[in-house]
Amino acid sequence: MITERECALILQALPGIGSVALSKLHQQFGSFANALQAPAHSITPAYRKGLAAYRATPDDFHYLAQATLDRCLNSAIDIVLISSSDYPALLREIDTPPALLFVKGNTDILNLPQIAIVGSRHHSATGQQNARAFARHLANSGFVITSGLALGIDGAAHQGALETGHTIAVLGTGVDVIYPRRHQALYTEIIAKGGLIVSEFPPGTPARAGNFPQRNRVISGLSLGVLVVEAALKSGSLITARLAMEQGREVFTIPGSIHNPSAKGCHQLIRQGATLVETADDIITELGGLLAYKAQEAAQLVAPNSTNTLDETAIRILHQLGFDPINLDTLIARTQLAPAVLSGLLIQLELEGWVEHRVGMYNRLK
Repeated sequence: MITERECALILQALPGIGSVALSKLHQQFGSFANALQAPAHSITPAYRKGLAAYRATPDDFHYLAQATLDRCLNSAIDIVLISSSDYPALLREIDTPPALLFVKGNTDILNLPQIAIVGSRHHSATGQQNARAFARHLANSGFVITSGLALGIDGAAHQGALETGHTIAVLGTGVDVIYPRRHQALYTEIIAKGGLIVSEFPPGTPARAGNFPQRNRVISGLSLGVLVVEAALKSGSLITARLAMEQGREVFTIPGSIHNPSAKGCHQLIRQGATLVETADDIITELGGLLAYKAQEAAQLVAPNSTNTLDETAIRILHQLGFDPINLDTLIARTQLAPAVLSGLLIQLELEGWVEHRVGMYNRLK
């Protein structure tokens, strides 16, 4: 019997069925299998050619789907369908979310609270230092840092996050295609240190200009907020910021010199309502309330019949922490809370002075 995963890969391989079409078909028919078997008259005309191709030579597309599955297996790539409980809840909220994600690395962090850090490839020395320092501090506070593996600010953000926590790289290529090639060592380090590589494009997909703006909506969609470190007036970073605003995400930016062309985009964002920040703590404070709300919302979804209040859950976490340093994985095992719920509550406890997070370990303070 053909699985939902195989149906998704078949649909993705059809001519004229891109990522947006795949998402819309899933939304319309409720499953990939239903979309694959839907009557021609019920399918949007733009997608009928692709479905007709499948019905003419189904074996060809079954072969392509199997080849993708084999490639994923051989390269340790997982596939997360939008119908899966592992699919990121925030990403599911955006307009036309990716119907499937190819992921390589530590999938446990996919649902942890994330902050995106983006910016110019042609950065100043100060911009690079800021990106790395903000990422280091935010990752040390329990946030996963999400960016696009591009040269410049993206790379600095990933490197800063790796010093104290986790990072996710969202690619405009297949997860097994490293672009730019100069970031091969960084790509390897992200996986080796418990990070994750994510793409909505099938393995083997090369770098294409049109894929990167599409990739940007995933970066912002995964995140509670987006920090723009440096950006020219016409840049991919401003596209990410605009998408974040449309998705209802918080947008933060660091002001710069009026003489720096890469600061002009940031200043424009401030005029449009983005929050000016001077320290990473400004972001943590701003997101603290939202994070607590999301954690409570997630906790209700995980245990809808539970009578525990947030305070009782926090007490349970503190009890399991004890007064010895403990890492997140051990605490997940002890509390049996969902990773996203636990991480959100830990950050809230840190903001309230109960918990300290340092070099990957949590410490109870009182």
